[in-house]
Formats: sequence, structure tokens, C-alpha cells
Amino acid sequence: MLVGTGSDVGKSILSTALCRIFLQDGYHPAPFKAQNMALNSYATPDGLEIGRAQAVQAEACRLAPESDMNPLLLKPNSEHTTQVVLNGKPVGNRSAYDFFRRERHEELRQAVNAAYDRLAARFNPIVLEGAGSVTELNLRDTDLVNLAMARHADADVLLVADIDRGGVFAACYGSIMLQSDEDRRRIRGIIINKFRGDIRLFSRGREMIEELCNVPVLGVVPMFHDIAIDAEDSVVLEQKHRQMIRGRTNVAVVLLRHISNFTDFSALERDERVNLYYTREADDLRNADIVILPGTKATLDDLCALRRDGLAQAIIDAHRDGKTIVGICGGFQMLGLTVNDPDGIEGGIESLPGLGLLPIHTTMTAEKVTRQVKFQFGGAQCQGYEIHQGRSDNAEPIVRHDRCIGTYIHGFLDNAPVRDYLLHATPTHSEVPSLQAFKEEQYDRLAEHIRKHIDMERLYRILSEER
Repeated sequence: MLVGTGSDVGKSILSTALCRIFLQDGYHPAPFKAQNMALNSYATPDGLEIGRAQAVQAEACRLAPESDMNPLLLKPNSEHTTQVVLNGKPVGNRSAYDFFRRERHEELRQAVNAAYDRLAARFNPIVLEGAGSVTELNLRDTDLVNLAMARHADADVLLVADIDRGGVFAACYGSIMLQSDEDRRRIRGIIINKFRGDIRLFSRGREMIEELCNVPVLGVVPMFHDIAIDAEDSVVLEQKHRQMIRGRTNVAVVLLRHISNFTDFSALERDERVNLYYTREADDLRNADIVILPGTKATLDDLCALRRDGLAQAIIDAHRDGKTIVGICGGFQMLGLTVNDPDGIEGGIESLPGLGLLPIHTTMTAEKVTRQVKFQFGGAQCQGYEIHQGRSDNAEPIVRHDRCIGTYIHGFLDNAPVRDYLLHATPTHSEVPSLQAFKEEQYDRLAEHIRKHIDMERLYRILSEER
């Protein structure tokens, strides 16, 4: 199990790397995260919903993603409520207070433990991932995903610390020393992540951490920017605000407050013909060649914010000036004539006019659609997946109207014929490596990077020794 000194320290990416390394070394690994909080999700082949990070880790293991890999997914609706997805299906909304009540947690504990047991009966090793900080003392009694899960799985634990944010000595020492004696013994190694500069300058620091914590440092992993692995947390999008570039197609993705499934744009971002950036600025939208309204967990709330902040008018202006507008999932719904929520599925807003660029009306429904889909585009077979609440009155999977295109299909832009259509280019899908081949190369490059900087021989000894 990989746990962290805090959020965004690199647990997911290191778990992905270990999944691929174990596969390369002849094992049959699988990923597992008992409880995930993310708006970036994925539909499994059997139509169930899990966190996108576990789908990525399953790909690294060359496995089809399944709900047992992430049995509990929390999708925040607001600051105070979240949709609870259990074993791949939504079971309702809960307030944070209600969710963390101890008496309500036991049924969830039984469910996530059972999912782990089913997975562990079929795969070995299981690469477990914790969540947030491993030392949330006030939540220890209701913990499902960190050391409580490690105890159930009898897992050896590696602590991941982010040196880039500073305070790495205190973070490692505090994270270990604040554990119970039993849990402290379970922590068998430390990985220092996101190092910048000459690693040799940290050799004494590594020794000091080992002396302080009485736990070996298995590696110091340098920061990297040249390996493309889908990110889980939308915090990375704030770093992707770029300026327009002459000679490329400038694509502006509207940075919605509740943006979900932003990995929809990874393939487009890697396209050499494209300069893609995320923005909340009206001028950025008016000046772009293509404007994309992404998916969202709260369509009506984000639509209201677009109107309040002047971004709705900027999108309409861009369309009037001849720009291409694309809407995916919630963004597709916003581009229609109306979005209605008579049953209060999303909250207190009953109805709003859409941007009026597509001839559809949408009504929010309690039932959630999660499925993988195949579709034809430009004479080619394409694929993606749907995760949405709400039905639109146009049955077509893709709606095109006057330089505006909308769809419920996530992964829509992963398909080369779609990108070529948007970029008004000669088809390239027969000339460039497939997305699957690209991903395979990136997982192998990630594994190679981690092997260089983590003592895998020592890690294997830890996994085979008695604790």
C-alpha cells in the first residue's frame, strides 16, 4: 500500500508505476483504492463507475477496469454534499457530516473489505492506494482507505512524501510517529517524491530521515514532465493556463468550478497541431479557434456561473464570429435550449435557459447512465464512454449544428477522426500511433523512471519478509 503525507504527493502515479513494474516482472497485479474522492471517473465495460485513477492503474496492469478496484467513489456536489457511488452504482447523496458518522460507516467498511477480498483472490500483488494524508487523527475511527484498509489486507505500507512543497522531514516524522504502535510497524519504507535538482545534494537528508523515523528511504524520485499519464486531480489544470500561439489551432477549455473528466482533452493537448489551455477569461474564449465546454458534476450551477461571469456571452460571441464550439456531457447540456431539474436532482435551481447553440432540451433524472459506447465518425469506428445524469430530447449520440458539436461521450476526442474533423485536417489516424500504443509507451517509460530511483530489490525483500 502507498499512503501519503498529504494530498497530491504522487501516490496515484507511483501506484501506476508499481502496477506496470510488477507486470513486467512476471506477476499478475491489480490496483485497489477502497475510497476515492474525485470528479474524474470512468465507466467499466459492464457499465459501472470507478475513479479514473484506478482505470489508469488497471491499464498499466493490462486489465479491464472493474468496480472492485474502487468500490467506493465520492463525487462532491457542493462544499457540503457528495454523491456516493458504491460498487459502481450511485446510492444517494450525503452530507459530509452524515457520511463520517461512525454508525453509518460499518456497512461501507464491509463493502470495501469484501471488494478487496474478491480482488485479492484473483490477483497478486494488489497495489493499494491510500487517500489524502495518512494522519488525519480526527477521522481515524471512520477510516476506510488508509491504515484501516492496510490492516484488513495485512499490507506492507510505503509512505510517499512530496519534497517539492517543503517540510519533508516534519511530514515524514509526524506521519509515522502519530500512528499507533501496530500501524507504525506496518510502515516499511519511505519514498521521497518530486525532487528537483541534483539528488546527490540530498544524500545526507535521506540518512537523517532514516535516523529520525527508523524506516528505510527506498528512493528519491525526481520530478518529471515528459511522461504523459492521466492526472486524477483537477488542481493540475490551474498550471495549464497558456497563452495563444500563432501557427497552431488554439483550443480554450472553459475551467468550470465543477469540471469533471478533464482527461477528455489529453489526446487533443498532445496533438502537435494544437495549443490547448484552460481558462475562465472571456477574452480567451472569444479569441480561441475552438472553445470546449467540458463535463461537470453540477450542470445548472456551472451554467449559472457562466452567465454571471460573462463567459456564456463570450462563448456565444465566439460562435457568432465563426469559431467552433464543442460541448461534452454537462457542456453538451449547457449548449442546448434549456436545462430543467424539476425533481431537484442537482439542487435548488429548477430550470435555466441554455446557450441556445444546439437544438436540444435536457431534463435531469435520478437514474445515472454509465456505459461504454462505440460510434461511427467520418466513416471510422470510434469508442468512448458515458457517465451522466439527465436525458436530452435528441436521441443521436452526437449532435452537430452550425459549427457547434455536442455529445455525451467521454473519450470523444481520443479518436483521431474526431480531432481531424475539428482541426479541418487531412486524416492522420492511419499515420500516427494509436492511443493505446501511446499509453503503453508512457507506462513503460514511467516504470523505467521509477526503477532508476527506487530500490526495487529492497522493496521485493520487504514484501517477502515477515514483518
